[in-house]
Parts: sequence; C-alpha cells; structure tokens
Amino acid sequence: MTRKYFGTDGVRGKVGDAPITPDFVMRLGYAAGKVLCGLDLHLARGEHPAVLIGKDTRISGYMLESALQAGLSAAGVDVLLTGPMPTPAVAYLTRALRAQAGIVISASHNPFEDNGIKFFSADGTKLPDAIESQIETELERPMLVRSSAQLGKARRINDAAGRYIEFCKSTFPNALDLRGLRIVVDCAHGATYHIAPHVFHELGAEVISIGALPDGLNINDGCGSTHPQALRQAVLEHAADFGVAFDGDGDRLLMVDSKGNLLDGDQLLYIIAAHRQCGKRLGGGVVGTLMSNLGFEHALDKLGIPFIRAKVGDRYVLELMNSNGWLLGGENSGHILCLDKHSSGDGIIAALQVLEAMRESGVALHELLADLTLYPQVLINVQVAGRIDLDGNGAIQAAVKAAEDTLDGSGRVLLRPSGTEPKVRVMVEGRQRQQVELLANRIADAVRAAG
Repeated sequence: MTRKYFGTDGVRGKVGDAPITPDFVMRLGYAAGKVLCGLDLHLARGEHPAVLIGKDTRISGYMLESALQAGLSAAGVDVLLTGPMPTPAVAYLTRALRAQAGIVISASHNPFEDNGIKFFSADGTKLPDAIESQIETELERPMLVRSSAQLGKARRINDAAGRYIEFCKSTFPNALDLRGLRIVVDCAHGATYHIAPHVFHELGAEVISIGALPDGLNINDGCGSTHPQALRQAVLEHAADFGVAFDGDGDRLLMVDSKGNLLDGDQLLYIIAAHRQCGKRLGGGVVGTLMSNLGFEHALDKLGIPFIRAKVGDRYVLELMNSNGWLLGGENSGHILCLDKHSSGDGIIAALQVLEAMRESGVALHELLADLTLYPQVLINVQVAGRIDLDGNGAIQAAVKAAEDTLDGSGRVLLRPSGTEPKVRVMVEGRQRQQVELLANRIADAVRAAG
C-alpha cells in the first residue's frame, strides 16, 4: 500500500519543508479529525468528539500544535492539550480520558530541526496503514469549515504529568522499591524531562538527572539514547548502579551498567523475557525485528522461548504480537513493548521491567546477561539523495551476495531504506567483527555509488 505522506512512524520531515508546514499540518488535523472521529454521527447528536495532543520539547512544537488545533476545531473536534509529554503518555492519556484519538508532535530521536505528527487510536495503539491511507485520501478533498456553532473548543489538561507518573509507578510491583540504588537518568532534553526523574525518585532511588533542561533547540543534542556517551560518563563519575537514557519522545531507551557497559534493546528485552520465563508469566514468545541480533535469537532458543521477526518499526512488532497473542516484543534500538503493562512502547515502563528483574533476582544488571552473547553487528546509515532500487541495482546486489557467501550461513545481511530519513541502512552481523566491518563497508560503498 503506497502512501504519499505517512512513513513508518507518522508524517515526518524538516520543519518548513513540505509536509511539515503550518498549512499542511492544519489540513492534516482537519482530515484526521474527520476520519478518526466519525464526525457526521457525533455532530448529528450534538456531541463533539475530543482528540488529545501532546508534543516533545522542540521549538517548532508551538507552531505545529496551533496548526493542528485549528484544523481539528474547523472539523468540529474538541482538543485536549497536554504540553510536552512522552509519546507513550499520550497513548495512555488518550485511553484514560476516553478521547477518540491521540496525536503526538515529535520527531523522536531526530535533531530539533525536524518534527513530525503521529497518531494513536482511542485504545492507545498506533493507527494501521489502512486508516492512515484514509486520512491521506481525505487530505485531497476540500477543507470545509463547520458552522460556528459546531466548531471545536480547546482546553489544557493541567494534571497530565502527574497522571502519567502515577501510571508508570503502578506498573512496578507494590512489594518492591528502588531504595539504595543510585540511578543516572538522561532525558535527552526531551519529553521525559519532567516525568522520568520523578518516577524513579518516588520509587525510592537516588536520581541524578542529565539532559533535563530543554530549551527548544537542544533535544537529542549529544545526549539521550542516540548519544549514550554522556550517560556512560555520568554513571562512572557518580559511581551509579546503572543509568537509563531515553530518546526525545520517551518511547525508547538504552541502559548502562555500573561498569559503563552499554545495553541495547536486545539485551534489555532478553532480561525481561528470561525473568518472565523463570516466573512462568511470559505469555507466549517474543517478537523482534529484522534488526534483532542473531545471538539474542539463539539465547532465547536455549531458554525454550519462541521468537519471530517483524519488519522494522514498533507498529509492525505490535501487529505480530497481537496476531500471536504474545505480550513481549521490541527492537534493538530500544523500543520495547510489554502489552500487559501498556498498549505502546514505553521507555520508562520498559526500564521498570528490567529493574523488577534486577530487584527480584537480587543480582547486578550485568549478571542478568551472563547467558547472552551478542554477535558483532555493524550498522551503517548511508545518506542518499533519493529513493534507490536496492533489489534492482546490480552492483549493490553483487556486494550483498559476496558478503552472504563469505558469511556462509553464520551471519546475516540486511539492507533497508529508512522510513524517517533519506538514508539506506546497511546491517551486517556475524561471529568475527573485523570481517563484519569489512563486508558492511563494501556494501555501503556500493549504495553510496548508486545514490
């Protein structure tokens, strides 16, 4: 299904360039309101459906929030505004406040010059492709403003942060606490800056916050899950038990143990899965993605845990989890979904699941990974000018085949265009790092030559 505006995670781009412009976003709000809210039925009964809007800390969020609000109001939809709020918080609050839909203004881990719009349904899940296609179809139709008596209103949800903090804490067992732990929390100057430190502190931990002073321009700038060096340095400087880093909108995380070792999404997902399997409450198997490490898959197999791969993107992980009736899944980038706790990927809640395993087992974080050995995996993001036919390019396919022949079944090669940036992601993994790096660079050179 071809879509003109929606990628793997909503509509995203550089602010000021199409489609992230005020006029387009206003029309997007109008179109989404019509598709998601069943407006004709509601307004015929004299009701106004409501849509919740949250955002991260980018300065462009003010402009885009106003544009969305105008479009929704023109369609006859009431708007609930939360201000800066993590993406999973918007998913939760959409359900809790019985809104017809939720909208997040964020470009996640991207720099502040970018921004985007993503949607949640009334049950707090990301929209399926078919609904996004309906919104795109509505965008092609004229924008007809409702009569003045039918226009939507807007109001702020002043207790949104407190509601979400309590919700996060409720996912951690009442019998456990974090007393005696020193934790560094890197909020990426993003949407978790006024949420995450409070969650861990109120559960008893000593919290050292970094990346918690957003100014609209510094989101993800040398901090957060995309730049974990700052977290690692802080953990070692403060002799912390571990550190947690979130991305700009708080739906993904990475962790650092007391020795300064970085733990990615595969390692964190393994800790949660192994702990739940031990307690006989895993609820099926685990869904990963095409990027999940082969060593992670093999370690789960040794524990008797079924594993399947989805396309890259937490929405596709969620689809496979739902179709199999499984509760746990995620990506090695740090998106982790625990469906018995929340309807969407949530960095804070995933961190609490790791800490639950740590507290109940009584061992340090690095000890929980004793039986997991990840294979060397090299990911190269190749900047491209436009779309490349990866399958039809002879030089690229020759480089891929040569790599696969060299690996001889002991590794994997994966090429895919990014769904959010003008890049092609080249991934090679195998048992020998030097070999993997060489093969990945050869394929990346072929992509650069084509792009």
